[in-house]
Amino acid sequence: MGWLQGGVTEEDRLDLNATGKVLVRAARLLGPYRRRAFFAFLLLVAWTATILAGPFFVGRAIDNGIRESDRNALFTSVGGYLVAALLGYVLYRTAIVMLATVGENFLRDLRRRVFGRMLDQSLGFYDREKSGVLVSRMTSDVDSLSELIQFGLLMFTGAALQLIGSLIALGLLSGRLLLICFVSVPVVALASIKFQRDSNRAYLDVRDRIGNTLSALQEGIAGVRIVQAFAREDIEADRFSRTNRELYDSHMASVRVAAWYLPIIDFAGIVTTALAIGVGGYLVRDGQMSIGTVVAFILLLQGLFEPVQQLSQLFNLVQSGTASLSKLFDLIDDPIDVPDPANPTSLPATGAIEVNGLDFSYRNGPQVLSGVDLQIHEGERVAFVGPTGAGKSTLAKLIARLYDPSDGSITFGGIDLRHSTAREVRDRVVVVPQEGHLFTGTIADNVRIARPEASTDDIREALDRIGVLDRIESFEQGLDTEVQEGGSRLSAGERQLVSLARAALVDPAVLVLDEATSSLDPGTELIVEDALERLMSGRTVIAIAHRLSTSQRCDRVAVIADGGIAELGPHDDLVASGGHYAALFEAWEQAS
Repeated sequence: MGWLQGGVTEEDRLDLNATGKVLVRAARLLGPYRRRAFFAFLLLVAWTATILAGPFFVGRAIDNGIRESDRNALFTSVGGYLVAALLGYVLYRTAIVMLATVGENFLRDLRRRVFGRMLDQSLGFYDREKSGVLVSRMTSDVDSLSELIQFGLLMFTGAALQLIGSLIALGLLSGRLLLICFVSVPVVALASIKFQRDSNRAYLDVRDRIGNTLSALQEGIAGVRIVQAFAREDIEADRFSRTNRELYDSHMASVRVAAWYLPIIDFAGIVTTALAIGVGGYLVRDGQMSIGTVVAFILLLQGLFEPVQQLSQLFNLVQSGTASLSKLFDLIDDPIDVPDPANPTSLPATGAIEVNGLDFSYRNGPQVLSGVDLQIHEGERVAFVGPTGAGKSTLAKLIARLYDPSDGSITFGGIDLRHSTAREVRDRVVVVPQEGHLFTGTIADNVRIARPEASTDDIREALDRIGVLDRIESFEQGLDTEVQEGGSRLSAGERQLVSLARAALVDPAVLVLDEATSSLDPGTELIVEDALERLMSGRTVIAIAHRLSTSQRCDRVAVIADGGIAELGPHDDLVASGGHYAALFEAWEQAS
């Protein structure tokens, strides 16, 4: 029953109206596969018919074949029973494959939609959403849906059809015996309601305990050096034993929930069967019913209570799946903070940057920038300096349109960035971060991220432009060198060179540099700085300067403080003025 343990929190629980909306929307997403899903449903209906046909063949064999010694009726009944069983096998197997195909296609499309939506979101989305929660949506929530689709949907549909079909078949055989069966309905209904409530609570507790146990395990392994350094092995082992024991107790609690429910359903089935045999026996004795009919009725009863068990056990899984689906739909519906306009305007190849009356605040947060005005001439190098949290990185990201201003505008060549597409802005303005993140693949793959259609010659040209082609080709496999996850096979400097090559491949008009050499060792720093200087040549540069040696090499320095530009001018002029920048520069020189 491990796969049934899909409890949901009270916050996640959906009411009937919300559940209905989620399921209707899911049905719409099934559009391309709706015909196949409907055909799978018809197969399950036919499979249910073969299941229900078996008892009728048995009843006919007893009444016509055995009691009346009709060999032909006996053989045709046995043959019909075998054909129904074989046909049921084929139908059920085909339905499983078809439903699984539909379900996996649905999950594949859903994952693509959710991930695509997340990639379309601005940095503001990632500021307010925890990465762990987003990963959980794409793993735990999709896994929950996968369980529902792989096991739950098939069993739920099959059990529901079997339950409805059994009731109809029982009514056709004998309405009087069916009325007797309803004696156990109140007991079964009350037990099922209690089971759903208790099992959800128990499975929620199991899920929480699993998280605690994994957390204790991960913490112990990650901190093993500290554990051994301070001889805390016994203490950590005891801590893990406690969480492990709590998990064991939770599992046993869920077992106890099932242990009282399943026997009740079995007992209800036994009592109902006994009543049907007793009353049926009287009716047979009085000549009002045949033995074959009673036997067929008893066999059909077996298919009545098993679906009740399955439907009750599947309740939590269905609830968990719909809650997970609702969360994924919420991600898809989350509005994009930096949308592309309906009728975009093309940006010029080059141009000046103008910031006019810019205000900005992160969603539901205090104002970070207020009334900022700034003009950066084409080909000019401007450094943004200021205390931590002053807004210098935020202003640079706004110029790169990683965010949109709350008020005011930012133009490039006279065109408001909001009037152009994100793709075109990225072609004109490229951000080079402090650390160049690399993806699993080759060096060529990682450079090509900037321009997927770029040829190998284009990549070589970009590397040559920043003077590092020979260094990269000196690797044993050259551009085909595997960088491994996170670029772990390369040094920090080599990873940054690949990052600079990406920017060179785009050949942008504007570079936004977030102190691209601050995390490098002195030897590597010289190589990266040479590549960076080549990359900056002939371009407009905005440098977020954590070290004021960077600002010395810029044409102008913008001191950002208290949500605005406190000072603006050449380095020497600002030092001579004795203001904010002069104080910052003096403190930096003393610390150097």
